[in-house]
Amino acid sequence: MTRTQATVEEVAGLVLAAGGGRRLGGRPKALLTHRGRPLVEHAVGVLRAAGCARVHVVLGARADEVRRRARLEGCVLVDNPDWEQGMGSSLRAGLDSLAGTGARAALVSLVDQPGIGAAAVGRVLAAFRDETSLVSAAYDGVRGHPVLFGAAHWAGIAARATGDRGARAYLKAHEDAIELVECADVAQAYDIDTEADLRHLA
Repeated sequence: MTRTQATVEEVAGLVLAAGGGRRLGGRPKALLTHRGRPLVEHAVGVLRAAGCARVHVVLGARADEVRRRARLEGCVLVDNPDWEQGMGSSLRAGLDSLAGTGARAALVSLVDQPGIGAAAVGRVLAAFRDETSLVSAAYDGVRGHPVLFGAAHWAGIAARATGDRGARAYLKAHEDAIELVECADVAQAYDIDTEADLRHLA
């Protein structure tokens, strides 16, 4: 097995797509239209194009509608009943869904960052080494998404993932261990958070 093939098998993609879009009038970000399809479908396609063979998607707000409208064949769909508590609960649910799958790392992306494509994701994926890997995309030196968490970090991340902070507290505590991969030349790390941000969607 080549290095690339091994990486594809060992690293699972994880899309956090449970949010309710409170600042978007209660429109879940997963269901926003981008290039004619739901945004969650685009996010999954980016991970797959970058080389993730296994993709788990965490759903929350209007999960049944997301299942109906988005083509997510081959993905493991993870329901987060606590999605209103924030991103931390979705990250915990996603990492928990990977337990026992044989995945040695999770490559975590956010559904509301369509400016980050396969080129940036592929760079982060290529930096995977083993279960202790901790890798983050960076934009002009500032840490962003996607982030790769080796399995050795999952329990620690889950223990600190509360509210909307996600893995922020864990990453701050382990800053020296993070490998930053510069991606500003191939991606734009904006979020779709407000009505004004909708201009980024095609």
